[in-house]
Amino acid sequence: MSEGYVSRFNLAGRSYKIIPQARQADRENADIVSQYYVYSDRGDQISLSTLVDLEYTSVPAELVQFQQQNAAKIEAVPGVPLSQALQTLRDITEQVAPAGYAFDYQGQSRQLIQEGSVLVAAFGFAIIVVFLVLAAQYESLRDPFIILTTVPLAMFGALIPMFLGQVSLNIYSQVGLITLIGLISKHGILIVEFANEFQVNEKLGPVEAVIKAASIRLRPILMTSFSTIIGILPLVVASGAGAASRQAIGITIVAGFAIGTLFTLFVLPVFYTYFARDRRLGIDEDIEVPDPVTV
Repeated sequence: MSEGYVSRFNLAGRSYKIIPQARQADRENADIVSQYYVYSDRGDQISLSTLVDLEYTSVPAELVQFQQQNAAKIEAVPGVPLSQALQTLRDITEQVAPAGYAFDYQGQSRQLIQEGSVLVAAFGFAIIVVFLVLAAQYESLRDPFIILTTVPLAMFGALIPMFLGQVSLNIYSQVGLITLIGLISKHGILIVEFANEFQVNEKLGPVEAVIKAASIRLRPILMTSFSTIIGILPLVVASGAGAASRQAIGITIVAGFAIGTLFTLFVLPVFYTYFARDRRLGIDEDIEVPDPVTV
């Protein structure tokens, strides 16, 4: 009646399994057992129902295994960050698990545990590379510092949906965080570049120059921000296979870029007025210029 394997037979040079089994219609319910007969040692037919007892039991629909060992699947409450859920699991396991028990991870949990520490190194490396490139471009250490003040603002915006439970800190959201460094730095470059030019060409002070630069570059910054956000929206509303990974990247970039852009328009000019050097004379204020000597 079942799909038990009993033997094999050869046909046309190939070996096939012998699996005796009743037809689907003849094994749909347990009462059909009384209609099956087996032969006794004297050759008499005996109803199968007189030889066996039926017992109804419940079995799992699937058996979860991990590394060829029986395992249990644990699902966290929706809205809880994955890192927090894993930390809670470790704490509870250390308290209640008997000695000798161990636990391991798979899927996104394994990626977060193995590659979570890589985020700090990758994030720091990205900041250093952007800073060095900008320092070489502007031939200054002040301007790159002012430009990179936009990065913490974008990171704050990206962490809001994580705090609200809309997305977890996984490998995909980490990619979104690193992508934000390049996207949000562009706003700072636009404002700082124009402010420097206004100081040199129009002899404006740092305060007047950055106010004029921010007002002139406001529309281009908003246009590029809206176009970027609209272009990433399909990732936010993605569905189907792999939707969770696309949503993690999309939500991280959209939230960080939108809030970072809003704060950049107000915070970066303040940093520029305090840290930018006065370029009206074409010299650095930190360099001491000797008094002219009359001959």
